[in-house]
Amino acid sequence: MPEEINRPFSFDVIREEDVTLSTYDNHIKRSLSAMRNQYHDEQAYETLLREEDCMLYEVYEVKRPEIAGELLQGISIVHPGKVGDEYFMTKGHFHSELGTAEVYYCLKGEGLMVMETPEGYWAIETLTPEKVLYVPPRWAHRSVNTSRDEDLVTFFVYPGNAGHDYGSIEKHGFRKLVVERDDQIEVIDNPKWLPPEVR
Repeated sequence: MPEEINRPFSFDVIREEDVTLSTYDNHIKRSLSAMRNQYHDEQAYETLLREEDCMLYEVYEVKRPEIAGELLQGISIVHPGKVGDEYFMTKGHFHSELGTAEVYYCLKGEGLMVMETPEGYWAIETLTPEKVLYVPPRWAHRSVNTSRDEDLVTFFVYPGNAGHDYGSIEKHGFRKLVVERDDQIEVIDNPKWLPPEVR
């Protein structure tokens, strides 16, 4: 068999106190400073940032060629916490190739997946251990950790040619936010949201 052949492989999800992968190629760390203008309470954001540029979430990636036919995978870990009344969350993204989907499998914690399309549709699904979530093509998505003291950990798989469009979210935001009001989780309209150009 030629050396350059694309060989099957495996890895373990290590489910201890901190969920990790037995092998990975890339470890991405996103701190509070990477989320400027994404939280609706800008004063709370600046106050927290002055205290500490805390870690909001991490991603462990198993890299594959970024081409159609391949599948990229890894785990996302969103830590617990809030900026003002808004829960810690990922940046969120569209796929650069809008016609690609993504699958998430929740391993630990509790949270929500906030999703929307360029045409204005939106949806929110719960994330709890053992739940599988399918994000269809054209849907931007963001993980939100609604737990008080536990990481939200999800395993994800998406097509190799999908790419990530973070810029649209940075510019327009998500139309819905997840906050805590009177000890309850609430979904509210984002006062900073700007309508995107339909693609």
